[in-house]
Amino acid sequence: MKRRLLLSIMGCMAVCLCVAQSPEPQPLYPDGKMPGNNEIDPKNFLDNEEIRAGITVPDYTLFLPDREKATGQCIIVCPGGGYGCVCYAREGNEVARWLNENGIAAIVLRYRMPNGHHQIPIADYAQAMRIARKNAGQWGINPHQIGVMGFSAGGHLASTAAVQTDEAIRPDFAILIYPVITMDGPYLQIDTRNNLLGSNPDQSLIEKYSTEIQITSKTAPCFIALSDDDDLVHPRNSTLFYDSLRAKGVSAELHIYPTGQHGWNQTFVYWDEYHTSLLRWLKQQREKAATLSKNE
Repeated sequence: MKRRLLLSIMGCMAVCLCVAQSPEPQPLYPDGKMPGNNEIDPKNFLDNEEIRAGITVPDYTLFLPDREKATGQCIIVCPGGGYGCVCYAREGNEVARWLNENGIAAIVLRYRMPNGHHQIPIADYAQAMRIARKNAGQWGINPHQIGVMGFSAGGHLASTAAVQTDEAIRPDFAILIYPVITMDGPYLQIDTRNNLLGSNPDQSLIEKYSTEIQITSKTAPCFIALSDDDDLVHPRNSTLFYDSLRAKGVSAELHIYPTGQHGWNQTFVYWDEYHTSLLRWLKQQREKAATLSKNE
């Protein structure tokens, strides 16, 4: 009897550990009412447990840190993939677990592919932000410390979020890792633009989604990191955005590492340095928010 009870307890512990390590994805639109239609055939959906392509139904995965570690900060993580897929394992779930280890909640967003329907990714981000702020109390999150983090094309989505003028969906801070920024000129990442805007976009759309020219004084403070030898997304994308941030008086921090190319992992020479800098910057954002709250 005791042996069966012990085995049952151990089994429950194993189940709990599994759930803690691998939270279940949740529908981004529980009622099924999604704004827009990307016109992708559901038969083209692909998921190899690392990369998801042909997404027509978006979801999010909530990663919460242990309560004793929790800082109250939360980050919506937007993986990259050129707006053609979402690399959610390395640039999503792994990032979320690292954030949790440091007391920061994370929401990994597997957004819909635009397929030329430019409004869809930002609509999915906006829905994720609404969910985060609505559930902040229940999740132990400070509703005024919810940021966004994006990689590559996900960095473009994060920069698009950062320049939003609607306070209800604008993040409190933004982290852009080797981001796509501009939709025009010699530094353009053409495949990303084609997937977002179509192969022959209007000039008005090119300007709207060239986020370096959409920055205002209300744009969220930004942390930007990239490699100088990035051969997929030209480094000038990041420096253009940084220059514009500074011109508008927006708080910004830029890190350009000599090597590393595109798509960092633990073999990245500056891995520890990058993470240390980011954690220090995130702590500074929390301290600034606390100071503002006291002065109100």
